[in-house]
Amino acid sequence: MCGIIGYIGEKSLRDVLLNGLRRLEYRGYDSAGVCAIEEESMRMRLCKTAGRIVDLESRLGNESIPGKVGIAHTRWATHGAPSSNNAHPHVDASGRIALVHNGIIENHHAIRSYLETQEVVFHTETDTEALVQLIGYFYNESGDLLESVRHALQDVDGTFGLALICSDVPNSLIAARRGSPLIIGVGDGEYLVASDGNAIVEHTSRVIYLEDHEIACINHEGLHVSTSDAQTVHRDVDVLEITLEQIQLGNFQHFMLKEIHEQPEGLRNCLRGRLDLRSGQVHLGGLQSLEREIGHCRNLVLTGCGTAWHAGLIGEYLFEEWARVPTEVEYASELRYRNPVVENETICITISQSGETADVLAALHEMRTKGATVLGVVNAVGSTIARETDAGVYLHVGPEIGVASTKAFTAQVAALSMIALNLGRRRQLSTERTTAIIEELEKISEKISQALDLEGQVAALAAKLSEQDNWLYLGRGVNYPVALEGALKLKELSYIHAEGLPAAEMKHGPIALIDHDMPVVVIAPRDHTYSKVLANIEEVKSRNGRIIAVATEGDTQLEKLVEEVLYVPATLPLLSPLLTAIPLQLMAYHAALIRGHDVDKPRNLAKSVTVE
Repeated sequence: MCGIIGYIGEKSLRDVLLNGLRRLEYRGYDSAGVCAIEEESMRMRLCKTAGRIVDLESRLGNESIPGKVGIAHTRWATHGAPSSNNAHPHVDASGRIALVHNGIIENHHAIRSYLETQEVVFHTETDTEALVQLIGYFYNESGDLLESVRHALQDVDGTFGLALICSDVPNSLIAARRGSPLIIGVGDGEYLVASDGNAIVEHTSRVIYLEDHEIACINHEGLHVSTSDAQTVHRDVDVLEITLEQIQLGNFQHFMLKEIHEQPEGLRNCLRGRLDLRSGQVHLGGLQSLEREIGHCRNLVLTGCGTAWHAGLIGEYLFEEWARVPTEVEYASELRYRNPVVENETICITISQSGETADVLAALHEMRTKGATVLGVVNAVGSTIARETDAGVYLHVGPEIGVASTKAFTAQVAALSMIALNLGRRRQLSTERTTAIIEELEKISEKISQALDLEGQVAALAAKLSEQDNWLYLGRGVNYPVALEGALKLKELSYIHAEGLPAAEMKHGPIALIDHDMPVVVIAPRDHTYSKVLANIEEVKSRNGRIIAVATEGDTQLEKLVEEVLYVPATLPLLSPLLTAIPLQLMAYHAALIRGHDVDKPRNLAKSVTVE
C-alpha cells in the first residue's frame, strides 16, 4: 500500500524524492517522510510529518536535501495511527540506519519484546520500527550492514518491500523484497528504487524487477542482487511500458475523471489486434502457450478483490453462456483461507489492476498448489501476478492513478469477454454468433463515448440527490454486478452508504429501508429480465422511493415510472455492463465533488492493496 522511493546519483535529492512521492501518493497519503545522508558531515537528515506530500514539502521549506543518496515514503497506516512520529523513515537506536517499508511484519511484537530486553528503546507504535531496530542490533554486533540486513530478514515473518541507508556507508542503498512490490530503475550513473514505475519513469524506462527473497545492494560499484542466502542473482533489464504523459493530469481536474474519459481509447487499445472479424476468431497471444489446457478446462474459478471481483461476477455470466463452462467467482481474500475443492482441468483466472494485490497473489498460490492452471488478467506489465501466473491477458489501458478503479474495470470485463469468446468458439459457439459478438465489441468504444455524454445530466442529478446518505442500487442478471460496482463507487468516493442488490432480493428484507428520501438506482436495459425489473420498479415506486433508471436508448416506457432516466446505447445483453457502468462512475465522481471530498484520494483507501 505504502509508496517507497529511493535514489542514489547526482541529481537533486529533493526534486527526485518529492516528485517520486507525488507520483506514489495514491498508494497511501496519511503521512510522509524523507531521509538523506549529508556528504560533508556524514549525518542523517530526517524530516517527516503527518498529512500529505504537500505538508512534507511545507515542513522542508526552501531547504535542499544535501547528499547523493536518500529514501522517502508515503504511508497507508497499518500499525500505529497516522502521525509524525509513526511516519517513515524509521531510524534505529544508534541513529545510523534509516529504513522505509511497505508490508507488515507479523512477529513485530516478539522482536520488540526481545530487543527491549537488550535495552533497545522504541519510539513508535509501528511494526516497521521493530525491523529497523533489529537490523541495527545485528549491525552493532557485526559491523557488516548487508549481512545484518540478511540476518534480520531471515528472522522476520510477514511481507516487505524496503529500502534503507546507513550513515557509515553514505554512498550505498540497500533494497529487499518479500511479498511487496519493488523495482529498481537503472539510469545513467544513477539508480532508483520504488514501489512502482510511476516514480521512476521520469528518469529512466529501464528497470529490474526484484523477486521475493532478493536483496539489492547499490553503491559506487553498481548494482548487486543476491538471494536471502547470499547467492548472486543475475537480473535482466526490462523496459517500462508507461510514459510520463500517461501519469499526468493533462486538462482534467482529477485523475478519476481523466480515466473515466479515457475508457473509449482504453477499450480500443485492449481490443486492438485481438478481434478477427473475417475469421470469427479472438486471438490472445498471452494464452497461446496453454491453448490445449484452456480448451479442455472443465471448471473455471475467477478471483479478485473489490472492483476486480465485480468484473469476475460479470465474467461468470460470459463463461457460462458463451463457453458453457461451470464457473465460480471467489473473493480472493476468502479463497486463500478456505480449503477449496479443485477438480482436474480447473482453470483459475486472477483479476487485478495492479498485479500486486496481496490477497489475489495468495489465492493464486493456493489454487496452483491445488493443481489448477492459473491465468492472469492484469493491467500493470511486469507486475508480480503477471510474472507468476502460467499465462494471461494484459489490459493495455495505461496506468490508473485514481484510487477508485474505472477504466481498469471496463477493460477487465472486455478481457474476460474475449477469453470467454475464445474458449466458447473452440467449444460450442458458431462462427455466426461469434462474429456477431465481435462486431458489437468493435462498436463498444464509440458507444462508451456516447454514454459519457450523460455527464451533464448526471452532475445535475448528483447535485439534487447527494445530500441523501442512504442509496440502493438494483440490477438483475449480468447487471447485478454493475449494481454492486455502482454502490461501491459511491461509498468509496462520497462516503454515502450504498448497497447493491439483485433486484429480486430487494423485497426479501431491504425494501424496509425505502422511503420518500431514498434514491434507488435501477439498472434496466432491454434484456430478458426487463419485465421483471419493471415489476421491481413498481414495488419501489409504491413505497415512494426516488427512482433513477439506467436504460436503453429509446425506452420511453420507463419515463412514466421513474424520477429520471439515464439512457445508454443498445448493445448485446451480456456486453451491457460496459455501458451501464459509465453513468454510475460519473454519479460517484460528481456526488463526491459536491460533498467536498478528495476524489483521487478518498479517506482510508489506497490504490494497490499489497498488505493482508
